[in-house]
Amino acid sequence: MFELARPFSYEIPQDTGETPLEKLLRELCPGASWNELRRAITTGKVEIDGTIVAETRQLVRGGSRLGYHPNARRPTTALLAPERIVYLDSQLVVVNKPAGISTVPFDEHERGTLDELLRRAVAQRFQTPVAPLGVVHRIDKETSGLLVFSRTHTALRHLKNQFRFHTSHRRYLALVLGAPGEATYRSRLVANRGDGRRGSTDRSELGREAVTHVKPLERLGAATLIECRLETGRTHQIRIHLAEAGFPLLGEPVYGRPEVTRPLAPRLLLHAAELGFEHPINGEQLQFSVPLPPDFEQRLAELRQQGLASPSLPQPRPERPQTRPLSDTKRPDTKRPDTGTQQVTRRPKSHAARRPGTR
Repeated sequence: MFELARPFSYEIPQDTGETPLEKLLRELCPGASWNELRRAITTGKVEIDGTIVAETRQLVRGGSRLGYHPNARRPTTALLAPERIVYLDSQLVVVNKPAGISTVPFDEHERGTLDELLRRAVAQRFQTPVAPLGVVHRIDKETSGLLVFSRTHTALRHLKNQFRFHTSHRRYLALVLGAPGEATYRSRLVANRGDGRRGSTDRSELGREAVTHVKPLERLGAATLIECRLETGRTHQIRIHLAEAGFPLLGEPVYGRPEVTRPLAPRLLLHAAELGFEHPINGEQLQFSVPLPPDFEQRLAELRQQGLASPSLPQPRPERPQTRPLSDTKRPDTKRPDTGTQQVTRRPKSHAARRPGTR
């Protein structure tokens, strides 16, 4: 059917049972030797449903899509620290992503992404091959913090619905330039606002609605530590809303005025600090929190000490303000916020009916 010299993609029939990957590849490429097939798998040239599978005996279900890329680079040997796994059971895994790695591959040649490293870490814990993880949501490469992946199709469907209907809980911490007040930013985001960048549009028939609730936690001279709570999860939503309002994130490389914000931090200072959702099988309310990573803590400590005192520091101009103050009378807390230690809490399942879309 196929040759190993050329890339190909194949959707496995739904009525096919679980088949070892090497056997499945042998059926698709009858002209290749077993050694050639196994080498193709172990060197990272085969993927199932978009995830690289390097175990020759990995069982593949019917309905999956197999992809073969002969020019793909060998998978990285990097490992994810065991303590990065915050929660793990038969249905899902919650991970504290370090900054600097992508959630999933940007293209077929990218290796060492979080889904790959996490799957390898789970396999090492159980000392057995693990099926590809389901991607429920994503955060930017430079963003740190909490993510959940599914381990079954049932869990993936339930978790995605919670994110789609805004019943999940997501709280981010960020350092921004300027002094934003407590506000809700609401706009329709498009992939290209006319200059090749994502942004907001006034045209109601375009884009998708994005809603971000922002609250200042601590003033730090010309910067502010804020929390962001998401109703929606659009790409770059927090970064776009704050930059358009005139409060770009420290370390921001794209939106606002990156020539001003990029040098102010070693990376984009955005951290997914809290994540909550209902367990897809037993209905438990799971709530997770992780502390700020060291590089974020270090920059925060420097700002507390210095107050970002720089009279000549240029202030960014709003690109497109979308602010809707929640209250003109509320004032930010003057107490130093608790940036937290890693916590996992469970609450009994509520018996009250909850409509999709409610929080």
